[in-house]
Amino acid sequence: MDNLLTGLTFDWPADFRSGFTAIVGRPNAGKSTLVNAMVGEKIAITANQPETTRKVIRGIVNRETAQLILVDTPGLHRPRTLLGERLNDLVHESLADVDCVAMCLPADEAIGPGDQFLLGLVKKAKVPIVAIVTKIDKISKEKLAQKLLAVSEFADFVEVIPVSAVRGEQVTLLVDLLAKQMPFSPPLYPQDAVTDESLEARVAELIREASLEGVRDELPHSIAVVIEEMETQLQREDDSRPPLTQIHATVYVERDSQKGIVIGKGGVRLREVGKRARLEIENILGTRVYLDLRVKVAKDWQRNPKLLGRMGF
Repeated sequence: MDNLLTGLTFDWPADFRSGFTAIVGRPNAGKSTLVNAMVGEKIAITANQPETTRKVIRGIVNRETAQLILVDTPGLHRPRTLLGERLNDLVHESLADVDCVAMCLPADEAIGPGDQFLLGLVKKAKVPIVAIVTKIDKISKEKLAQKLLAVSEFADFVEVIPVSAVRGEQVTLLVDLLAKQMPFSPPLYPQDAVTDESLEARVAELIREASLEGVRDELPHSIAVVIEEMETQLQREDDSRPPLTQIHATVYVERDSQKGIVIGKGGVRLREVGKRARLEIENILGTRVYLDLRVKVAKDWQRNPKLLGRMGF
């Protein structure tokens, strides 16, 4: 794991803890929503479609006595494309050097073969495993009690904790619990950092999130975003407005029919995508944003090694 403080020395309490926790689970288990809630800022995009997360994203939670680095992973699934295989590889790699694993089990879904397979995988990491019962706001207290019993019987977890990331229920408690599993160590990242993702990568993901809104079937998996240019302009001395950042981005799909869906009749949908993404981008950049979006077809890019590299995979 990269240590952004390598070569620097600071005085930290002897009992300060810092380390990495992998957040794992089946697709659509609520991992990214939970990571955002724990960090207190949106660093991972969320959508109703499974397999939204396509990379390992590190969210950083800073406390007076600990720094917890959350490793948000793609949902483990049966791959149908080269991209799917690479996403599964990312999950395996993310478990290679962590101090703890937090396994997300949705409260409104039964434990299944996918969970059993994932449990076998995370056990190989030989680190403490915490079970997180997510989405508890979706079921009754009676059903939650049954779910907690089923999870407790599923494996010998260090802890089993129910949370609702949407309502913020037990999120602080979860952070404290995971922090206690970390080794004694100085902070591994600057204490004002919330992620190690570049701004361009975060902007691309926010555009992809906006593009996913309202689409269905295979289209969500076919959308990729590449930032072609991103530059913040210098302000005139007499201009009191926030600076303006110009962003030119390309939204890639795999077929002409998908291009029409993303653009919409008369370009209406693409304008909505741009508006939705621009507001989110302005929040993280703290500037005004001019966003220029183009939609292009990269035929079957999920199966093409060269095109996957172009998309950042």
